[in-house]
Amino acid sequence: MSQATSPVRPRDAASLVLIDTTQAEPRILMGKRHSRMKFIPDAFVFPGGKLDPDDLRARPATPLSPAASFGAKSQALAMAAIRETFEETGLILAAPGDVGADSGPSWSHFHGLGVAPRLDALTGLARAITPASSPIRFHARFFAASANAVRGTLAGSGELEELDWYPISDALKLPVIDVTEFVLREVLAGYGATTARPRIPLYSYRNNRPVIRA
Repeated sequence: MSQATSPVRPRDAASLVLIDTTQAEPRILMGKRHSRMKFIPDAFVFPGGKLDPDDLRARPATPLSPAASFGAKSQALAMAAIRETFEETGLILAAPGDVGADSGPSWSHFHGLGVAPRLDALTGLARAITPASSPIRFHARFFAASANAVRGTLAGSGELEELDWYPISDALKLPVIDVTEFVLREVLAGYGATTARPRIPLYSYRNNRPVIRA
């Protein structure tokens, strides 16, 4: 008899949903993951990535609002979302400040510019946990911010292709996974950069079927 394999423990991750409301329909910054990537290749996603140990040491310029709290590690996760967004898109959400001498190499660019993340510009949008059957799992937290709060030229590291601001109606037609679609619809429903959620919903799975808990 074969022995059941325990599910992989989800790794902490964070994404930043940047929302441009200067036009009639909100636009969202998204890019496509390379086909060679092990996790959801060729899917369009928001900028983001896994929590780095340096994110726990780096200091923000402004504190995180209770409206963007996901509980434990919230500040570090917010820092990760902003750092990953800069690395993947070239856009920076920061204010004059010091990330700290012990913030590590992940934060060297911020340290060199004399800026630190603006956590007060974030709201909490959603969180999601990858199915237990997946060999690669993440517990992702989705933060939102206004496009007006970021600076820089859209470029990034090349990790995401076809980076652009997509109207939500167009974004929903792109090859996205169910979690991304859920987050897009939350923005479409009126939640996002300037609206705090009374409770942040969790998108998870039971027997590989989606379950949404408020």
